[in-house]
Amino acid sequence: MRDAAINLRALPEQRDLIDHAAHLLGKNRSDFMLEAACDRAQSVVLEQLFFSLDADKFRQFTTLLDAPPAHNPGLERLLTVNAPWEAEITKA
Repeated sequence: MRDAAINLRALPEQRDLIDHAAHLLGKNRSDFMLEAACDRAQSVVLEQLFFSLDADKFRQFTTLLDAPPAHNPGLERLLTVNAPWEAEITKA
């Protein structure tokens, strides 16, 4: 059951265009807009997760991934510090 409201304002021309397109597909305005918004949202999310490279760029990318990490004194220092929940409890 749909129970989360999404409200927005549109120009009358925009509403009319959406209504016309929804009618052409046999849908109501809400169903049409929700489907279009979800399609676009999925596309945006996928664009953040997946990318493509040509063969040369892919080789460069995998070379960088396979290379040993650069010396990082700050990270090394951080890894030697116990988290607060790992600290030994000392009795007074």
